[in-house]
Amino acid sequence: MTTARSTVVVVTWRGARHLTACLDALAAQRSPHRALVVDNGSTDGTAELLAAHPSAPEVLRLPVNAGYAGAMAVALHRVRTPFMAWLNDDAAPDPGWLGALEAALDRDPAAAAASSVLRAPDGRVQSSGVRLTADGHGADVPRATEVFGFCGGAALLRTEVLRAAGGVPAHYFCYYEDTDTAWRFRLAGRSVVAVPEATAVHLHGASSAPGSAPFHRWNERNRLLTLLRCAPGRVAARELARFAAITAALPLRRAVPDAANFRVPLRLRVLAEVLRGLPAALRVRRAAGDARARARVWRDWAGR
Repeated sequence: MTTARSTVVVVTWRGARHLTACLDALAAQRSPHRALVVDNGSTDGTAELLAAHPSAPEVLRLPVNAGYAGAMAVALHRVRTPFMAWLNDDAAPDPGWLGALEAALDRDPAAAAASSVLRAPDGRVQSSGVRLTADGHGADVPRATEVFGFCGGAALLRTEVLRAAGGVPAHYFCYYEDTDTAWRFRLAGRSVVAVPEATAVHLHGASSAPGSAPFHRWNERNRLLTLLRCAPGRVAARELARFAAITAALPLRRAVPDAANFRVPLRLRVLAEVLRGLPAALRVRRAAGDARARARVWRDWAGR
């Protein structure tokens, strides 16, 4: 029997409506693997679904919802294979998905991670990986031969490289844990590769609500924390000051966009959480590469 080289970690939270498709697709993979499902305290029948599924995945049930990042951080402690795959519970990979990702990392020893192509059910490409914008956002790239980072919805990472880079930022809860991780890989001199032949169908937003207040809170907070952890100092200071200035100016504006990320209480909460997280972010910053590495990564990737 061929030894599994990858542990595929699926994080779920109230995913009973779409989890079966994910598990079925995982069971159909041509590459041998270990499956580990982290259930974030679901109360919708997910536990019963997992117990009844014929693939009999290993299940780690958390007492509370730790978010995607928190669950991945817990799962990392249980991974004993050379590779760790991140897979959303609303993603259904093609049978050759895992094998293609493993082959890509085999071909490129310098690559720390391999990113998949995520497609909507209608075939539209959602993401081939992540790019870094000129103001430090991580943004999905629909089609690309080169990517700054991987999309955490379906990717393969080298386990020991991930541990050496500091693991998964559990306190992010969700969003930007992939961009932050890829950025730390880059600071360590590693690369991330796009693998166009590794594809998965993804029900975008099935487990979260893009555009909601929690979405914007996590998204804005984690972007700023990622900049403080990984970006050149001038960039991190500029973006934090810009966020604060816009927040201060919003009450003076007559017309304000009707979006959650323009609500002053939410933005003040983001600033408070970023300030509370500043000491920890600076500790990561000191460990994740020097000023020259931060300048090099920013110069090579920001705004591409």
